[in-house]
Amino acid sequence: MSGPTPDPLAPARLGPLTLRNRVIKAATFEGASPGALVSDRLIDYHLAVAEGGVGMTTVAYLAVSPEGRTHADCIYWRPEVLPGLRRLTEEIHKTGAKVSAQIGHAGPVANAKSNGVPSLAPTRSFNALGMAFNRAATAEDLDRVVDQHADAARMALESGFDAIEVHLGHNYLPSSFLSPRLNQRTDELGGSLANRASFPRRILEAVRGAVGSQVAVLAKMNMRDGYRGGFDMPESVELARTLESDGHLDALELTGGSSFMNPMYLFRGDAPYREMAAGMPLHPVIKMGMRMVGKGFFKNYPYKPLYFLDNAREFRRALSMPLVLLGGVTDLDGMSTAMEEGFDYVAMARALLREPDLVNRIQVDRTATSRCIHCNLCMSTIYSGTHCHLDTDHVYGEAHPILTPGT
Repeated sequence: MSGPTPDPLAPARLGPLTLRNRVIKAATFEGASPGALVSDRLIDYHLAVAEGGVGMTTVAYLAVSPEGRTHADCIYWRPEVLPGLRRLTEEIHKTGAKVSAQIGHAGPVANAKSNGVPSLAPTRSFNALGMAFNRAATAEDLDRVVDQHADAARMALESGFDAIEVHLGHNYLPSSFLSPRLNQRTDELGGSLANRASFPRRILEAVRGAVGSQVAVLAKMNMRDGYRGGFDMPESVELARTLESDGHLDALELTGGSSFMNPMYLFRGDAPYREMAAGMPLHPVIKMGMRMVGKGFFKNYPYKPLYFLDNAREFRRALSMPLVLLGGVTDLDGMSTAMEEGFDYVAMARALLREPDLVNRIQVDRTATSRCIHCNLCMSTIYSGTHCHLDTDHVYGEAHPILTPGT
């Protein structure tokens, strides 16, 4: 990026969009989609941050297929969900904010027992979430999943979304193909980075082909998986260069960690493993194991502001495409530092759970800081309605599904 450092609170372009500022509400599962449908609570959740000042909010997580859900109450794309999503986007647009749909396939992060269908992975492996084995994805499976991403992108466009974020991180299916440890295939989809990256690249090509330039297309990609043998730098930088060259993306959001191998690498701060064991729909054996050995599994990464910045600088130096900096962005000082370092947008998550109106507060008082204490207790609420335990000011609607007329 050349020229003067941009004001993070001023309008900015993202592909075909003009955002009112450079702050994006990061995709964090809302736990507000009973029956895998939109609810009033889901709409209110995103309305709160939209009215609170963000440039764009991201609806998460919208699976491309039934087996691509993380669990049974995760929305997956089908005709029945479109009326609710249209209502959601219409309400967000009234606030002046834009809205993005995060689409993807959970792969080995899926709970097959909850979903009632086998989960997919690069190679056969045990899935502790559903206490069953992941099925090794066939070439036909992957062709189907690529097509389903394109279909999801078309439905997102039809539903009024301004942007599509393709989930390539956290060891969901595309990310698991990138991991040398999780991808033990011996065919043309395993081994070299070029082979492991072919499936994620096909997805991005299909999504862009489905929507053209009508909406912005982003991808959320791991810089580091955070465990031995996982996807890591410098391979991730090399892949980012390839994605830039492919030309299908308007921006790349940089993240890290694995939802089932090392979740705290993403979150940083306290690890509320006992509360997570109590609040998540897990097999009783897994719940007991989390209570007993959770402290060993959930590694300790002390929180610090902009905790992904050091790694992200390597990507900024290697790329010219727009980048979104995520991780520990809680105030104007952090946003401005990101802009000074050459990043184009910032993504916020936990700070907006604590205070959905934080961006508006910063607009009024540029010295305002987040009240988030990084306790991570919000992690334990993701299946019952994601919220901050300390936030008593924002009450969302009931989580009743919004049904298709006539159902």
